[in-house]
Amino acid sequence: MELHGQHVVLRPLRVDDAELTLGWRQSDRATLLNRGAASVADQAAWIASRPKTELNFVIQLRSGRPVGMLSLVNIDEVNGRAEPARFLIGDPDSVKGLPVALEALKLLYELVFDQLELHRVYGTVVADNRLMVKWHKSLGMKEEGRLRQHYFIAGRFHDGICIGMMEDEYRTVALPRMNALIGAAAAGTQIVSRSQGTS
Repeated sequence: MELHGQHVVLRPLRVDDAELTLGWRQSDRATLLNRGAASVADQAAWIASRPKTELNFVIQLRSGRPVGMLSLVNIDEVNGRAEPARFLIGDPDSVKGLPVALEALKLLYELVFDQLELHRVYGTVVADNRLMVKWHKSLGMKEEGRLRQHYFIAGRFHDGICIGMMEDEYRTVALPRMNALIGAAAAGTQIVSRSQGTS
């Protein structure tokens, strides 16, 4: 399954992505994520072992350049819920000026609510990852609670912030906001491109 947007494509994570994705997961940008595998072989084995309750994607530009990763896990059709997870832009220099993270998340939400027809998305973010918490809230997620000392990362415990969004909140708040932000970013990119072309 591939998900296509104006700027990005979400394509399935493959075993041959092991070296690339391991490098992303071990970078400084992933400090507040579970680092997972310790070697390329371990990462390849992890990719190969993903259960059917997960959909794991590589985020790539329309040019085909891979720039990040994003997953949908704990897909529960009975209770109508799923969890976006493992969201990481691993090549930030390649996405400057583009709404890559925003459109990738929008594509995932479209999968959840339009194709899988689920009722709710939810997740837990490390409390110290304040920018990520703020970003998700700005896109319609609501804070639903706090799990005290839920993660052990970099030698200490961290709280987890529980966030969630219902389908109606997605359609009335998140989707219009995402469309507006993506449109504004695209317009800005076009203006910059035109000015550079005439300079």
